[in-house]
Amino acid sequence: MPVFRILSFIIFFGLFSTAHALNVNDAAPRFRIPLMQDNPQLQANAGDLFESPDLLGSVVYVDFWASWCGPCRVSLPSLNTLFAEFSSRGFWVVAVNVDTEKQDGLDFLKKKPVDYPVLYDAEQGLPELFGVKGMPTAYLIDRTGQVRYIHEGFRSGDEKKLRAKIIQLLEEGQ
Repeated sequence: MPVFRILSFIIFFGLFSTAHALNVNDAAPRFRIPLMQDNPQLQANAGDLFESPDLLGSVVYVDFWASWCGPCRVSLPSLNTLFAEFSSRGFWVVAVNVDTEKQDGLDFLKKKPVDYPVLYDAEQGLPELFGVKGMPTAYLIDRTGQVRYIHEGFRSGDEKKLRAKIIQLLEEGQ
């Protein structure tokens, strides 16, 4: 098979991506996405736009998740505990649901409610912008907007390592 035909096949079927995955020390992209559900912490309602620059100066954990993701059943409640523990010190969790159907994510949140902002990216552009490869994938961003840690997957016990990284970034910004 000629090389041209092989490359055409790869590009056509999406096996070759030109998206650049974020790395540690990269600047986190700015985004503006609607909230999936009401959020009293932000005094905002479902559908209101969430703007990432509003959190500049905070330590932010941007978490990409889906209702069909097994590890997300562990990560969302663990992140809710970390958010409750550190939000008064300037820590935010921002969850981005990547389900095809918004209702699937909403049904998941009924079983595993969280207090932090949950966004729904109907266009599915944000996972590509960040370079997400699997679920869940998260990016810990410092107060200046720089990616400091990337976490792929989630297991029981991961929250201990994450807690240490959050504390380090919160203390750096004091």
